[in-house]
Amino acid sequence: MEKQYSVKSVEETWKVAEQFASELEPRDVVCLEGDLGAGKTTFTQGVGRALGVKRAVTSPTFCLVAEHPSPRFLFVHMDLYRLHSPEDVLAIGWEDYLANGAVMFVEWADRAGGLIPPNARHVSFSFGAADDERIISFSR
Repeated sequence: MEKQYSVKSVEETWKVAEQFASELEPRDVVCLEGDLGAGKTTFTQGVGRALGVKRAVTSPTFCLVAEHPSPRFLFVHMDLYRLHSPEDVLAIGWEDYLANGAVMFVEWADRAGGLIPPNARHVSFSFGAADDERIISFSR
């Protein structure tokens, strides 16, 4: 099943993110795919807002993992770019987060290899025809 949205502002992106956040359940893994500047972090910020996360949601490029407590579950944002194997991903707590019911948003998910569950959600971001347009696509 695939859904696709065209957005032209942060507010429109957050509206799509809010709807997506309402569908999340503990232990969901969400793979974020797209070029730099295509909207991954903006979307993730919108999900955090919708979940009631109190502190700023930023890209975890240098810290690898950012934990964001929410009233519903722990919201975890991972950036696996600097990792090289599924073993590296395990070393940063992958299994513990899932066992404890966290929802994980994962950038560069291919680095996790077979750790990505078959029912993972995939959210792809791309640039649209207009300079300010982004396309957000959802699939499983």
